[in-house]
Amino acid sequence: MKRAMGAMVQTTAWSVRDVFEMGAGEPSDIPVYLSRSSDPDALAGLDARQRAWLGAQKFSGAAKRHVLIPNADGGIGAVVFGLGDGQQGEPSGPSELAMGLLAQALPSGVYALATETSDREAALLGWALGAYAFKRYRAQKNGNAKPARLRFDGADAERIISTAEGIWFGRDLINTPASDMGPAEIEDAVRELAERHGARVTSVVGDALLEQNYPLIHAVGRASPRPPRLIDLTWGSKDARKITLVGKGISFDTGGLDVKPASGMLLMKKDMGGAATALAVAHMIMSEKLDCRLRVLIPSAENSIGGDAFRPGDVLASRGGLSVEIGNTDAEGRLVLADALALADSEEPESIFVFATLTGAARSALGPDLPAFFTDDEGLAAELPPLAAAIGDPVWRMPLWDGYNRHLDSSVADINNVWESPFAGAITAALFLKRFVSKARRFAHFDLYGWRPAPRPLGPKGGEPQSARAVIAQLRRELQA
Repeated sequence: MKRAMGAMVQTTAWSVRDVFEMGAGEPSDIPVYLSRSSDPDALAGLDARQRAWLGAQKFSGAAKRHVLIPNADGGIGAVVFGLGDGQQGEPSGPSELAMGLLAQALPSGVYALATETSDREAALLGWALGAYAFKRYRAQKNGNAKPARLRFDGADAERIISTAEGIWFGRDLINTPASDMGPAEIEDAVRELAERHGARVTSVVGDALLEQNYPLIHAVGRASPRPPRLIDLTWGSKDARKITLVGKGISFDTGGLDVKPASGMLLMKKDMGGAATALAVAHMIMSEKLDCRLRVLIPSAENSIGGDAFRPGDVLASRGGLSVEIGNTDAEGRLVLADALALADSEEPESIFVFATLTGAARSALGPDLPAFFTDDEGLAAELPPLAAAIGDPVWRMPLWDGYNRHLDSSVADINNVWESPFAGAITAALFLKRFVSKARRFAHFDLYGWRPAPRPLGPKGGEPQSARAVIAQLRRELQA
C-alpha cells in the first residue's frame, strides 16, 4: 500500500531552520566561547569570576569538552567549548565541526558565538548537522520543547541551511524502515523534492520496465509484491552543463536466492543509501540554483525471495546491450545501476556521479567512515579527496584497474556480475559499472556505507548520506567559477 509522504517527511522533532535564531543578536543571547589549547586570548571576554569557575572545572580547552558558566540568577551565563589544538575535527576537517556536540548537549535557549573563528561556516554547519534527531517512531514526551538555537545571520545562511537540509533529508530516508520506505515511497520522496524545486519527474514501473528496455531493474525487483521502478528527475536549463546523479535505490536486500544470513539483513533498510545521497546532493544543487542541467536517476527495487526471483546462473539482457550472467543474486545493486547508467550515458553528460552502498569489500578495505571513490578523471581524482577531507566528508580514491576486468568474464554471456574470488570486490564492482558508461566525459562512483555506527559530533547513530557534502563542494567550485 502506498503511504502519503506528508507523514514521512517531518521525521525529526524540528527542522533545520528551527535550530537557528535568524537575525541580529539580542542581549538575552547566551554567549558561546570557543577555546583552543594554543590560544588563551580566545576567552578574553570572560571576567575574573567566570575564569575562576573555569579553573575550578579544570578546563584546559581540550577538544569536545564544554563548561556551562552560571550567571547571578543561577541560569546559564555563558558556554565555553574546547576545540583542542585546532588541527583536525571529526572525522577530518576543521575542529569547529565539533560544534555539533553542543547542539546535542545544550538545553533550550538562544546561543551566539562570542569568539572569532577561522571557519565560521564549519561551526554553523556542524551545529546544524549535530542537532539532527530521528523521532518518527518515538512518543514525543516533550512535544513543545524547542531545541537549542544558535544565532545566525550573514550572506552564507542559505547555503549552510540548504546543505544541512539535504543531509537531514537523506538521513530521514535511510533511517525509515523498509516497511515505510519501499520503491513507491522512494518515488514519493523524489516527487516531493521535485515539487519543492520546480523539477520534472517521470517513472517507469513494474512490467513497463520490460516494455521500455530496463530488464535488469525488472529482474531484481520482480519477486517482490512492491513493483520495481526507474525514477527520473530533471531540472535546470537544457543548454547548461549536464550533471547526472545515479543512486542505488534497493529498499531492502534479502540477498535474493543467495540469501543473506539474519545478521546481514539487520541494516538492509540502508541499501537505498545511494539514492538518499543522490537526492541530498540534488536538493543542494537546486536550492542554490547552480548553473547546470541536473538529472537524477534512481533505479529502485526490493530484492526479495520468491518463486519469480532471478536465479544464480541466469543470463539476463541489459539496456546497454551486454548480456549478464548472474554469479550471485546478492550482487543486485550493480544490476539495477547498470540499466540506469546506460540511460544516463546515452545523452553524453559532462559528469555522471554514482552513489551506492555497493560492496562489503569497500568496508573491509576502508571501514565505515571512509567511502571508496573511483573515477576515470585524473583532475577530479586530484581535487576531490583533499577538498572532501578539508570539510569533514572524506573519500578515498581506489583504482579502476583494467587488469581486473578479466575477472568479470563469463563463458556463457558478455559479462558476469561477480568475480568468484573474495579479492578486489569493490574494484571489480566499479569496473562492472564502468562497462555501461562510455560517452560521459567524466565518471565517478562512490561505494559508501551510508550509516554512522555510533554517535559522533556531526550526528547520531544512523543513516548518513556520505560523500554528499564532498560532491556539492566540488560542484560549487566548477559551476560557480
